[in-house]
Amino acid sequence: MQTLSDILTLGRTVCHAPGVSQKKLFETAAHVISDDQKLLPYELIFSSLLAREKLGSTGLGKGIAIPHCRVNKCDQAIGTLVTLQEPIDFDSPDDQAVDILFILLVPEEAQQQHLDILAGIARLFSQDDFCSQLRSASNAQELYATATHWTS
Repeated sequence: MQTLSDILTLGRTVCHAPGVSQKKLFETAAHVISDDQKLLPYELIFSSLLAREKLGSTGLGKGIAIPHCRVNKCDQAIGTLVTLQEPIDFDSPDDQAVDILFILLVPEEAQQQHLDILAGIARLFSQDDFCSQLRSASNAQELYATATHWTS
């Protein structure tokens, strides 16, 4: 599996974003990603995230969600890490509101890569100590450093 440092940048790390709704969160994420990745238009990212979420919740439980989708103009795996000021409902299996999200975009044709990266991210975010450290970050730099330097 690729490590978070391979797919995440400081520019795509957001600490304490306003948590209003899934739609607003996807709007924020789409802006962050499209501002960083000029070849990926905002509308494509936003609509892809919404379409994937309509298939079923990407909430894992314990306050974690991993929205993910394949995008045709994406040429490499791209991650975005977001912590929220206030948790939001995400239809998670444990009915717990979500306050940490890792958004994953992969190339349209990268089916196995998508599954491999997603499985690795899910394992990482299932570690309570890791998530606790992310929640304690006070700014994007701390959040990014924690995420990309974690060893377990």
